[in-house]
Amino acid sequence: EAHYFACYYHGNGAKLHQWAYDESGFNVKVMPVTMIVPETAGWFKAPIKSVDDLKGMKMRFYGLGGQVMQKLGMSITVMPGGELFAALEKGVIDATEFSMPTIDQRLGFYKLVKYNYFPGWHQQATIIPVYFNKDKWNKLTKTQQKQIEVTAMASVMNAIAQGEAEQGPIIKENVEKRGVINEYWSDDMLALFKKTWEEVAAEQVAKDPIFKKCFDDLQAFRADYKYWQSLAFLPRNCEK
Repeated sequence: EAHYFACYYHGNGAKLHQWAYDESGFNVKVMPVTMIVPETAGWFKAPIKSVDDLKGMKMRFYGLGGQVMQKLGMSITVMPGGELFAALEKGVIDATEFSMPTIDQRLGFYKLVKYNYFPGWHQQATIIPVYFNKDKWNKLTKTQQKQIEVTAMASVMNAIAQGEAEQGPIIKENVEKRGVINEYWSDDMLALFKKTWEEVAAEQVAKDPIFKKCFDDLQAFRADYKYWQSLAFLPRNCEK
């Protein structure tokens, strides 16, 4: 999330977020007001040993990540959270992803499918924005606008802290009380997801000028950020 919001608040992310709405003709002022921390990569009936296990599987998967999974041979659908349990129960779908563990737990996926995969490579950070009518926003004083912006930023930071604090106990309960088996994608599968994502992104860049401008700017930010990222953080398995 640090990487994401470094780009958003201190790169061009916020400006481009607003620009994308302006360019699309929406008369709104947009800003993040909360955030979902990394999602899980989905709930499955059995272990996924290779990409062959995904082929032909029916799964609820969202956004560009869904396009990745479709390229890998899955049948992808999008449906709201309230319909997912029944869809799994009736066999309309074989697997699903939805959100972070605290939200997934409330939907009861563990009652039907026991293999929960990590990391949620497709959605490591999810911002939830608030929209203001731009005419009304522009009538506010600079002080009022700044008060709203600072409050919204504080809400985002609190959501990150709360989300990070709450996931561990739920994952532990899933294992100890609900029989969930947590799996971490193999290096080969993560590399395949990355390669396929790059193909999807290239397709979006070629056909969508708004996506291209935002994506190119993100890539430029990452090129500089990687110097810090490669040196500052401990490796994932350093505490094992």
